[in-house]
Amino acid sequence: MSKVFAGVVAALALVSASDAEAGWFCGAASYRCCPVSACQPSCCYTACKVERQTCYRTVYDNVCEPQEFTYNKTIYETVCEDRQQTCYRTVNETHFREQNYTVCRPVYETSCREERYQVSRPVFETSYCERNYTVCRPVYEESVRECRRVVCRPVCETVERECRRTVMRRVVETVNHERCYTVMKPVTTYRAVRQDCGHWETKTCYHPGPVVPRVVCDPCCGPRVCMTQCPGFTTCHKVWCPQIVERQVACTSYCPQVVREQCPVQVCRMVPECVVEKVPVQVTRLVREVVVDRIPVRTCRLVHETRTCRVPVRTCRMVCEEKVRQIPVTTCRMVHETRTCRVPYCVSTQVPYTVTHRVAHCVPRTVAQTCTRMVSRCVPRQVAYEVCRVVPVTVCPDSSCSTCADGSCGTAPMEAAPVGPVQPTPDAVQENPPQPEVKDDAPKA
Repeated sequence: MSKVFAGVVAALALVSASDAEAGWFCGAASYRCCPVSACQPSCCYTACKVERQTCYRTVYDNVCEPQEFTYNKTIYETVCEDRQQTCYRTVNETHFREQNYTVCRPVYETSCREERYQVSRPVFETSYCERNYTVCRPVYEESVRECRRVVCRPVCETVERECRRTVMRRVVETVNHERCYTVMKPVTTYRAVRQDCGHWETKTCYHPGPVVPRVVCDPCCGPRVCMTQCPGFTTCHKVWCPQIVERQVACTSYCPQVVREQCPVQVCRMVPECVVEKVPVQVTRLVREVVVDRIPVRTCRLVHETRTCRVPVRTCRMVCEEKVRQIPVTTCRMVHETRTCRVPYCVSTQVPYTVTHRVAHCVPRTVAQTCTRMVSRCVPRQVAYEVCRVVPVTVCPDSSCSTCADGSCGTAPMEAAPVGPVQPTPDAVQENPPQPEVKDDAPKA
């Protein structure tokens, strides 16, 4: 391996680095740009040759195919049937029986007995006694009292007072005022406008149908799945065909222009002026006066007097008396009597009756059902790929060559790369390709 690298380095040292064509052949297959003296090698050297080889490797693709299978499915149906049942209900009847019993009836007797008792009867007596008491009698006296007070009486007087005020007097003057205003002046220009005067055209487009898998019957292999293209359909759509036309369009624009003129303007200004006016003013002043009022006064004084009155006094004394009263006495004695009554009692009887019931029960039934499942399998195919490698070649110079004018002295012709396909190497093909896992999605019967 070291000899090969040494030969490559020696070949590259003899070739110019600026030769683009020599670089295409790794610097050892062309000497057209080198000087004549450099094309005369004196010994054998090693050159590099590029070999291109097409190899194949096996690739496994997963393909899903439909597969039909049949399984048994159990279906449960609900069936109703009538069943009769004998039931018993209880009927209660009321009967009466006679029963004797003894009762004690009370008999009440009333008698009177005399009873003597003493009572105290009150006796009231009224007598009079004299009593003295003192009372206060009011005595009223009328008198007059003088009351002096000071009052302020208002006195109104009219006087004149000077009032100075400043008023603004209007003065009108005429002055010349320069006014500027803007006038829009029209200016007409022409510009080229490109207008699209095209039209719509109806075009027909054909769309091929989709490719779907279908099961066909092959006489050799039996039913198989092949990809079949469905019939297509045609659609119509409108297409705009443009047609550009250029024409001149007049455009009017307005340019602003400033105009100045002198205008007489009346100016009004206010001039202050002092005005004196006499204003009558009414003045009120207070005059103090003494007023005497006579107020009647009524006084009351109490006079003590002694009076005598007769007061009735009522006295009570108790007098004993004897009285007789009749007290009723009630006695009770029990008398036994025999009586008869009807006692009700209940008698229960069981009466049969028939009841019809609808009883539901499930009946299993097996039904054959066909389903389709997709089964995946591995399909191998060969994929081509290209391998490039550099092969060292030993080149020896020819002694009969006397000139290198054509640049082909001492060179070995390039061998053409094999054109035909190359069998895949053992490394490119796997010995045991992995098989895809197939899942069984069919429901269990």
